[in-house]
Amino acid sequence: MQRNFILTDVMKTGFHLDLEDFIRLHSIPDQTFDMTGEYYTMHGYDLDAYDRKFAIIDWRYDNHRLAQNTEFKEELDRRIKLLHSQGFVFIKSNPWESIDNLAKMKSYPEIELQHVKWTGDISWFWFYMYRKHINKTYEFKHDSKSFDFLYLNKQERPHRRNLFEKVKPLLQNSLYTYWPDDIKLNPEYELPWALNYPVMGMDQDLYEKPYNDTKYSLISETNDDNEDVFMTEKIWKPIIAKHLFVVHGNHLYLQKLKEIGFKTFSAFYDESYDIETDKQLRVEKIYKVCKDLLDADWKDLYLQTQSIRKHNYEMFFNKDKLSEQINKTLITFLEFFDSSQISS
Repeated sequence: MQRNFILTDVMKTGFHLDLEDFIRLHSIPDQTFDMTGEYYTMHGYDLDAYDRKFAIIDWRYDNHRLAQNTEFKEELDRRIKLLHSQGFVFIKSNPWESIDNLAKMKSYPEIELQHVKWTGDISWFWFYMYRKHINKTYEFKHDSKSFDFLYLNKQERPHRRNLFEKVKPLLQNSLYTYWPDDIKLNPEYELPWALNYPVMGMDQDLYEKPYNDTKYSLISETNDDNEDVFMTEKIWKPIIAKHLFVVHGNHLYLQKLKEIGFKTFSAFYDESYDIETDKQLRVEKIYKVCKDLLDADWKDLYLQTQSIRKHNYEMFFNKDKLSEQINKTLITFLEFFDSSQISS
């Protein structure tokens, strides 16, 4: 049995309790993880008894509010030097954002020491949505539909604008938003518990009515690049709702979804857009799929895909399957620690 110690937030500026909940769901054989988010409680641990020691640094754009704080910078540097001298390896953490997003924004703080990055991939939002919804009861119904698509866009991104302008003619009988153009849902379809739906927050909440009254989810994910697949709450919400979906996301997004055990709908409508490397052609293919779905018999589709949608729902709430993905994230950290010891 190998013992690992993690200081989950060196300066306590982030979401260390969320990180700890994520880590506790691991199922890596012969590995234990002791954690604290309180720097000044580490004296209560026998740090020499651990095989590996990690220190997580909260690494987000929001932390720029601290960039000019000399006292913060000096204390951060002091803690990093002390932890490094005690054999800690560092993790810069922002699982809320993709590698692609983080490359485009300047997050803080940066550190000079060798480190590994914890960024968004597949497991973070699956974990977050699992934890948020596992004990909730919903009444999703798919026997009567008044609208075609549920298509939600909040933050402006070039690929979202591109798809939105393309599919706009198809949305005459759909529930859709595009916040940059001040297009929002009718209040009856907004979260009843949110008086004014915030710009940030509550994106992971679920309300049955928009899903019950629409035939398909058209999802414009956070990224559309051809590199690493980043899955957010945008895919998990229709899966929980047992809703048919079309995804405008990374190249091979659906393939990755299938690789981790979920199923998609290629037997019932064209999903070849997923393998299209040209981003504009991907949009054109998604437009064609949406146009075809308008002419499809949605009742037949829901009957034919019942087992797939049930499988995906059960897969999402399968703790062991989620744990397998969490393991992959943590094993990356363990391997980084081990390789850093060899190189040093």
